[in-house]
Amino acid sequence: MSLSEEKENNPIEITIILEIIGRPPEHLKESLEEIIKQIKEEKDINVKSYSIKEPVQIKGQENLYSTFAEIEIELSKIYDLFIVVFKYMPAHIEINSPEKISMLNNEWNIIFNELARKLHEYDEIARLIQIERDVLEKKLRAVLKENKDNKN
Repeated sequence: MSLSEEKENNPIEITIILEIIGRPPEHLKESLEEIIKQIKEEKDINVKSYSIKEPVQIKGQENLYSTFAEIEIELSKIYDLFIVVFKYMPAHIEINSPEKISMLNNEWNIIFNELARKLHEYDEIARLIQIERDVLEKKLRAVLKENKDNKN
């Protein structure tokens, strides 16, 4: 039996938890429902079950709520788990089965190249935000200096 046949016969079963914070509380549940709908539409990803908890007010935060969804998913390839992680950013991930997962080096290559691509993307965004912050800071200093000079 080849490795790919073995994987098809032994799906990967995972549980993820998606957390969400915001307001109003009914919007949080609707948002989680929409995210779960998107996950269900993913190729090679099967949502077996899910539950969404009732939103609760965050202590010390007026009119801010938190809730989460627990989602059981079945995947055929470990790469699909990386898709779920990068696209939906769960707060918690648990691989329920199988106990041992073997992968070919080509599969590792795909996963690590995708990881590197995402990290470069996030790094580029962080650099752009830093540049924009520096430009805004210079403009603010110039405006403050101009206002100070005009008062004198």
